[in-house]
Formats: sequence, structure tokens, C-alpha cells
Amino acid sequence: MMWARLLVGMGGSGLGLRASRDLRGLLRVGGAACAGRRQASSGEEALKKTPLFDFHREQGGKMVGFAGWSMPVQYKDSHIASHMHTREHCSIFDVSHMLQTKVHGKDRVKFMESLVVGDIAELKDNQGTLSLFTTEKGGIIDDLIVTRTDQGYLYVVSNAGCADKDSARMKARLVEFKAAGLDVDMEFLDDSLIAVQGPSMAQVLQQGLKEDLSKLTFMNSTLATVFGIPGCRVTRCGYTGEDGVEISVPASRVVELTEKLLSHSEVKLAGLGSRDSLRLEAGLCLYGNDIDETTSPVEGTLVWTIGKRRRQTKDFPGADIIVPQIKAKTARKRVGLVSTGPPVRQHTPILSPDGKVIGEVTSGCPSPCLKKNIAMGYVDSAFAKNGTAIQVEVRKKAVPATVSKMPFVPTNYYSG
Repeated sequence: MMWARLLVGMGGSGLGLRASRDLRGLLRVGGAACAGRRQASSGEEALKKTPLFDFHREQGGKMVGFAGWSMPVQYKDSHIASHMHTREHCSIFDVSHMLQTKVHGKDRVKFMESLVVGDIAELKDNQGTLSLFTTEKGGIIDDLIVTRTDQGYLYVVSNAGCADKDSARMKARLVEFKAAGLDVDMEFLDDSLIAVQGPSMAQVLQQGLKEDLSKLTFMNSTLATVFGIPGCRVTRCGYTGEDGVEISVPASRVVELTEKLLSHSEVKLAGLGSRDSLRLEAGLCLYGNDIDETTSPVEGTLVWTIGKRRRQTKDFPGADIIVPQIKAKTARKRVGLVSTGPPVRQHTPILSPDGKVIGEVTSGCPSPCLKKNIAMGYVDSAFAKNGTAIQVEVRKKAVPATVSKMPFVPTNYYSG
């Protein structure tokens, strides 16, 4: 019943309807693969609520269960309209469900590098990097952003659906470090987090900042007073492929900040639906769909997250398995796919030209910008070259597709 109401509410073009159907996979996973369980879709009282929950409902947000949280999938605009507004103007996404952590102490870098593949030591003050928690078997536990602040701590943001296992893993390692006499501590934050994304972001946000946004480049961060609200951490990053920031703000003032941003005519609220299609156009992975503990960073084409020094020292979890894969290659690889005709969804079989199963789609939707179907998935490495003609099995019929370079839509990250 929920899906019947949701689909009717989305309306719009045939493209919009197909895209909205593809949200089923997003919400069905909802990060549950991280937590190792699926959240019940009934009983809103069982879902956690962000500090913006009431505000979302007041603004017409259609609330659904996602990673154990009640989150807006869309507002009054259609999914396609919201997607295009972000590409052309500016949208606000509530990402307060994400896990935010501060890591303190003189051994904080050593602590973090014992858990992730990135070279945290090489980061400059207030610079961040995408990294991966990995298992001893070389699988990906979660993807996360680690920022080395000039305030004497690391600022870490990881996925909501993985919060329980991420925090447990960090706590267990903390016990080990403390037992060894090392200086490290952790603090889990209750602050809200909103993402402001789109080409108009800088124009809008600069009005509420004394700091010069033109000096804050992609994956860099600063503490600032934003529209009169002190103690905000502004990081130039996002999950849409557009220029944008994520703002960590005291929970008691997140509604105030959101209202001030929305007072600008360029800005609208956006939900999970457009967030998913935007990230797929940008070629960005969704944990639980495109990467998980059965995929290695090499299979997932995420070798770039592994610092060069870390490849040499091989002192991160799973290094003995992951590092040799970089040269030896792997049997399968994550690739982008483009097709026409019926939309391609998660779990769609990928076929060779002669009809043999060579892989499976992990994410897929009609692209609002390209007006054709896009997807990503894993294929036998022999078929992974861009431009390779393959097929996808949709409704038991083989449909022509092509292996495509990602991102599908050029990214607009701000580099100065």
C-alpha cells in the first residue's frame, strides 16, 4: 500500500514513473545491507527521526523508512523536477542520519589508519578524503569521509545503515589502542547534517558566511558561523556530482538554518529519490548495492582510495589480499552501463553478446539528464572495457547495452 501511494504521488512523465519504481531497490536496501538486517516498513514509531522530521512533514515531504530512519523520499515536486532543480539550481538534502564522529588524541591518525585504506597522515589541515573500512578478507565494510581538522581531531562521516557496525568496530579498536597505552579517544556527535548541492550553492551560502567560499575547494572543510549560527562545520563535498557542501550544525538550530537557506529563490528541498538518481549519474556507489563485504576495493574500481604509502606498508585490514589484486587484476570489475528501452534495475542479469551471464546490475535508473537508462554493475573483467557491446536481461528479454565510462554526467566539483 505504501508503494501504491508513493507512486501515485510521484506522477509525471513515463520517465518519472520508471525512475520512481527504481526507488524500490534503494528503499528496500536502505542501507540494511550494512546493518545486516532489513528494517520493517510498517510502524513509523520504530523508525528514528532526524531533528528535521516535523519540518519535512510540514513542507509536504513523503516519509519512508530508510536505514532505520524516517526520511523524505520527495516533496511536492516530482522526482524528475527535483533532480533537475539540483542540476540547474540548488537543493537541500537532510543527511542527519549519517554517523558523525570526532577522533581525538595524538595517536588519532595511527588509530584511523589501522581501520581504513587511506593515507590520513598525508592530509593537510582541514583536508578530507574518501576512504574505506575493510575486512581482513579484503571486503568493504563501509565507505566514509575522513577530514584532518586543524582543531586537533579527525572528523569522520560514515553511512547511516552501517552506524552500528562502524561504531562497534571503532570502539573495539579504541579498546586495543588504550590497552597499548596509546593516546586516542572518540566522540559520536548529535549534530545535524545537511547537504546543500547545486551550481547556485556558493551564491546562496556566501550570503551567510564571512569566509570566502572561493578559497574552500573540493574535499576541504572549515569551522564557521553560518547565517548567524556558530559552531558549524562546512565541508565542500556531496553525493550529487555538483558543487556543494555538507554543513554539520547544532541540532537545535538546523530548522533555523534550513529556513534561512530556503528563503533564497534558488533553493528547494530534495529527498532520497533525486539523491539516488543524482549519485548514479555521477557514478557514485551506494553501500549495500554497489559495494559491500563481498566486494574488494579493486573489484569496485576504488583503488584510488588506497594511499600509495599504504600499498607499500600493507598495514590496513585485508592488505595482503587487496594489494596483490592491484597488479594481478580481478575476475570481475564494477562498470557503468548505458541502454535504451525498458529500465535496468538492481539484480538485472548482464549477458555477453552470445547470451551467457557475465554479471549483475547493482544500481540502475533512467537518467533524467541523458534521457536513457544508466546502471552500474559487476561483469567478468574480459567485458569491462568501455565501449564493449553487451546485453542486459529485462523482463526475460535480452536488451542491447554498452559498457560506459563513469561518471555518466560530468561532475562539477569546485577546485578553485
